[in-house]
Amino acid sequence: MNDKAEEYILSLSAPEPPLLAELYRQTHLRLMNPRMASGHLQGRLLSLISKLIRPVNILEIGTFTGYGTICLAEGLADGGRIHTIDNDDEVLEFARPYFEKAGIMEKTVIHTGDARLLVPAINISFQLVYIDGEKREYPDYYRAVLPKLAPGGLMLADNVLWNNKVLQEPGKNDRSTQGVMEFNRMVMNDPGVEQIILPVRDGIMLIRKKNINEQLYG
Repeated sequence: MNDKAEEYILSLSAPEPPLLAELYRQTHLRLMNPRMASGHLQGRLLSLISKLIRPVNILEIGTFTGYGTICLAEGLADGGRIHTIDNDDEVLEFARPYFEKAGIMEKTVIHTGDARLLVPAINISFQLVYIDGEKREYPDYYRAVLPKLAPGGLMLADNVLWNNKVLQEPGKNDRSTQGVMEFNRMVMNDPGVEQIILPVRDGIMLIRKKNINEQLYG
């Protein structure tokens, strides 16, 4: 998407909340790789999807500075919780004050460590999952998360176009691109889900887990 098109889209979309604008600005001023933050367009998409689903439980893999966490939490049902996982203690500490300001701290369960090990130990059924962690680990995340996703639940995976690197043969040592490509194929070949890729920013895949009757009868 070119800059003018994105500017036009944003001008006709829901405005970015001031707290998130400040979080995005501070992320760019203070941290490395600030592009990892969701930002206005993607953030409003995450918020809208969450509000449509009204999930009781949300799982997020890859907290970073918490921009996406706050957006997802906007749609939580009353009494709902968002579980967010990151392996970087310092980044999580950066996010905490913004969770407090957003009023979601009591709704947020923060996990620190490897999502591939943590997810299987979380005995909760999730209605909404957002994957934005280490790209080389996407296939492992999918295997770990799918049993935790409720029938009819939605999984979102960010960066599935990976700067268009998925359009060409990856290098032998490019594990990130290999991981994203394997993930994309894995989802496409899974008869238990239906999916579509939206060309928003770096590509977001929407994956819906079919319910039992759909899986049995097509």
